[in-house]
Amino acid sequence: GTNSMAASAMLRSGASAIATGENPVVVAARDAEIIIGPLGLIAADSLHGEITPIMASAVSQSKAHKILIPISKCNISIVGRQELPLGEMISLVVEELDSLLLQDPLFPLG
Repeated sequence: GTNSMAASAMLRSGASAIATGENPVVVAARDAEIIIGPLGLIAADSLHGEITPIMASAVSQSKAHKILIPISKCNISIVGRQELPLGEMISLVVEELDSLLLQDPLFPLG
């Protein structure tokens, strides 16, 4: 996670191992097959300065398939997108992930 609160949430959700900070994000992005998170993950200094330029670059350059949630707290506007409640956006993320995994039965997570 990018911070200790995110790491704590991961532990509560059943993660067996956690790490926080810039280098763990860089390493995880390099090795990831799928990255899911807010749009700010690819914008340096976004999310109240939590995303460093190195983190944003690592996520952007990762070969992982990225499913980004357009949360408008990053001073980034996406024209043409429909404003949806967070719960609906999360449902769309799950649908996109299901679709991705069904497209390729050999996908490492499928």
